[in-house]
Amino acid sequence: MAISDEPQPVRNSSILNQTSVLRRRPSATSVNGLFDSSATVDGESSGEELVKDSSSDESVSGDQNIAANTEQNRVNDISTIKFAYRPSVPAHRRIKESPLSSDNIFRQLQSHAGLFNLCIVVLVAVNSRLIIENLMKYGWLIKTGFWFSSKSLRDWPLFMCCLSLAIFPLAAFVVEKLAQQKRISEPIVVLLHIIITTTAILYPIFVILRSDSAFVSGVTLMLLACIVWLKLISYAHTNYDLRALTNSIEKGEVLPNNMDYPYDVSFKSMTYFMVAPTLCYQPRYPRTPFIRKGWVFRQLVKLIIFTGVMGFIIEQYINPIVQNSQHPFKGDLLYAIERVLKLSVPNLYVWLCMFYCFFHLWLNILAELLRFGDREFYKDWWNARTVEEYWRMWNMPVHTWMIRHLYFPCLRSGIPKGAAVLIAFLVSALFHELCIAVPCHIFKLWAFSGIMFQVPLVLITNYLQNKFSNLMVGNMFFWFTFCILGQPMCVLLYYHDLMNRENKLDQS
Repeated sequence: MAISDEPQPVRNSSILNQTSVLRRRPSATSVNGLFDSSATVDGESSGEELVKDSSSDESVSGDQNIAANTEQNRVNDISTIKFAYRPSVPAHRRIKESPLSSDNIFRQLQSHAGLFNLCIVVLVAVNSRLIIENLMKYGWLIKTGFWFSSKSLRDWPLFMCCLSLAIFPLAAFVVEKLAQQKRISEPIVVLLHIIITTTAILYPIFVILRSDSAFVSGVTLMLLACIVWLKLISYAHTNYDLRALTNSIEKGEVLPNNMDYPYDVSFKSMTYFMVAPTLCYQPRYPRTPFIRKGWVFRQLVKLIIFTGVMGFIIEQYINPIVQNSQHPFKGDLLYAIERVLKLSVPNLYVWLCMFYCFFHLWLNILAELLRFGDREFYKDWWNARTVEEYWRMWNMPVHTWMIRHLYFPCLRSGIPKGAAVLIAFLVSALFHELCIAVPCHIFKLWAFSGIMFQVPLVLITNYLQNKFSNLMVGNMFFWFTFCILGQPMCVLLYYHDLMNRENKLDQS
């Protein structure tokens, strides 16, 4: 069959295209094209468009192709609007939920960005009014004395104690080096590590209790001492396990998994571990290829801004509220509830800013400077439906340490799971109490009791989640008990106990 030089009309294919498009709803472009007053459609000429075959020359310009396609689209639009949305066409074709229904609101595909923006606008408006009202009522309350004062000059023992904490990692390294060279036996290694870690936590406590230091300085030193203690425990425990695996391999035993790292006590790896944003030791870590200097600068600016926001909220809101309040357990119940609720909002702001500054900004800055690769310092704890989920997600360095060096060792020792969880909460409660009670010079066990109270809350929120699996009842219960009730109550309790202690000291 010869190929004709004459182009063939494609009226039939055009009709087929128009027929198929009748079965589809018109697109936005199609509808917009129908209301173009300058659009003129010639049905006959559109059906007479020519189709070039492979033997024809390629002399048709781009403008002519665009014009032909536009003309064809106009014909299709006319046909579509002529037959679409007729009264007989079904308007309801499938089952659909309302966007704010309980089954649809928490789906990932459903966007609520507009409502989120509304919440941001409302928060800015409401808090702007509160700031103006606070300034009109109290004036400018921010003083440098809270952060830097003449009393801070008396904190030099704490500063010297902070610098001397480096002695303990050095001592632990020496012990591990002697153990690697097999100059000391395993029981002696364990005993020396117990002495080093115990001294590392008791020495700062002794210095703080003997010094009349500022609260912020004492908290900073205690947090640093706790971090050093956790790191030393991980360093000793990991090397102990590496030695045990090495001895098993030397004896010809077949291990279920190969060793991830060779047993090599290196001063460089130990030094990197002590400054890295992690509490779990390993000889090597995943590293990023380079340091983003511009990114670090932007995070530092954010850190300064949000630290200033925390200071402003503490000075302008939290201090006046607690100073004008009574002891929550020694006054009128309704008045105490009112004080706690009034304190809950600024306390929540400070807590969220603290989380953002430390866990997101500071740890990421430190990781970037050290090229530390694993930066999952937290998970989406704000979506936690139970208290147990919250503790697993909000502080990943501590959670990983607990799992690696406390929880699973307890299980391997034959301790039941419930008892292992209770031990983990006991250790956490003890360190929370030390970090707050020691700088305050008050041992009322409020922080310890608050952490241990999380154990029944775990059971309650797990029950609520199992009973109301499709709702966020456990999440709301967590926010209320933890942020609206628990934290403001602890702030009031410690503040009044601290004020009573200072009054007794002044009277004596």
